[in-house]
Amino acid sequence: MTGTSPSPLRAALIPVTPLQQNCSLIWCSETMRGALVDPGGDLPKIKEAVAKSGVTLEKIIITHGHIDHCGQAGILAKELGLPIEGPHEDDRFWISRLGDDGAKYGIQGEIFEPDRWLADGDTVHVGRLELEVIHCPGHTPGHVIFFHRPTQFAFVGDVIFEGSIGRTDFPLGNHQDLLDSITKKLWPLGNGVTFVPGHGRPSTFGKERQSNMFVSDSVMAAQNMGQA
Repeated sequence: MTGTSPSPLRAALIPVTPLQQNCSLIWCSETMRGALVDPGGDLPKIKEAVAKSGVTLEKIIITHGHIDHCGQAGILAKELGLPIEGPHEDDRFWISRLGDDGAKYGIQGEIFEPDRWLADGDTVHVGRLELEVIHCPGHTPGHVIFFHRPTQFAFVGDVIFEGSIGRTDFPLGNHQDLLDSITKKLWPLGNGVTFVPGHGRPSTFGKERQSNMFVSDSVMAAQNMGQA
């Protein structure tokens, strides 16, 4: 038998909300069972994409508590009868503000209580896939990322982007925590890891270590020399 077997992890990006946040539909190619990562809004668009995919949803997983990432996650969970896993409980502050933040950004937001808060070292299962949970505070205190080690693929929310990093000027943001999350938790996963950020195009950790103006190896080395 020749040919390449399909990747066990499949993903489709569904940009949602006026902030064009990357909601991801992910699924196990063996079982066609899947999950939504950060379904922040535009629920009809999300449901249409799921219907076209043929995927059976098992759960919703959340990277962090900002309105564009989870403002309508609770609404969708109730509509479809799905559990919500994530983020880390340190983002309870942000989830408690979803109604107010929704009004500010023109996005319907509804407070929810996850069925499972996630902690560093936890795992999330989707079909036969196992995703590692890595707590990466900085953009928000309870931000987590989801990493599928067999395919070297990560869903990183707003920790890092192609050419940029997450903002830390929101309440409870911490710039040094964010830098530490990226350099001490993400980089060790390997340069070959492809990641889907919360906004914009996918990239790889290796590319960002070379060219990201905020956290490239050369930028971080210069910062460390300046602090010596």
